[in-house]
Amino acid sequence: MIDLEREQANYLLNVLRLKDDSQLLVFNGQDGEWLTNLKQEGRKKAGLTLVEQTRAQPKPSDLVILFAPIKVGRLEYMVQKMVEMGAGTIQPVFTDHTQLHKINEKRLSANILEAAEQCGVLSIPELKPAIKLSQLLSDWDETRQIIFCDEGTETNNPLSQLSAQSTEKFALLIGPEGGFSAQERDTLQSLSHVTPIPLGPRILRADTALVAAMAVLQATIGDWE
Repeated sequence: MIDLEREQANYLLNVLRLKDDSQLLVFNGQDGEWLTNLKQEGRKKAGLTLVEQTRAQPKPSDLVILFAPIKVGRLEYMVQKMVEMGAGTIQPVFTDHTQLHKINEKRLSANILEAAEQCGVLSIPELKPAIKLSQLLSDWDETRQIIFCDEGTETNNPLSQLSAQSTEKFALLIGPEGGFSAQERDTLQSLSHVTPIPLGPRILRADTALVAAMAVLQATIGDWE
């Protein structure tokens, strides 16, 4: 028997209105997915009885997502999509044109967990504290290649740049709503462990760019192969 926290029990019993002995799939981010039976012990108290494991715990994703925070509603959408599409580490980055300079880490962590629950993602991504881009680049492990979404590239198709990658450790960098500053672009383009890629001929919002970039990356050098 696993005792549920009061908030969890209230949600199952009074919001979802589940009955005693209802079956649930549960996970804790470490021991895979399990089929359980709900055991009601009061109006706001309940526990779960383990029945059997339904999925083994997968290997954690190694993909790091670096992103400039945007307006709160779309920020939460971005974080949810990162979880759904296979992020292993989520790292907010402050750039010259970043409009949001205060991160509610508790709220973002709740968004990460909610997205994992809704999509059955058993390996929960790690949320790292926000950091300035200059500090991030100064401390970066150069064995991990940064894929930099650069709207100023000369081509529209990212496949050639991605297919040419020889390393297996990647990070994806998504810029702010106003784009990277000229100085930031010059710095990024000067680093051998940074690869700029385009995202087609159209101007994309930051949240759209994230989804497009993750789809292309996962399909070419990620875990869709």
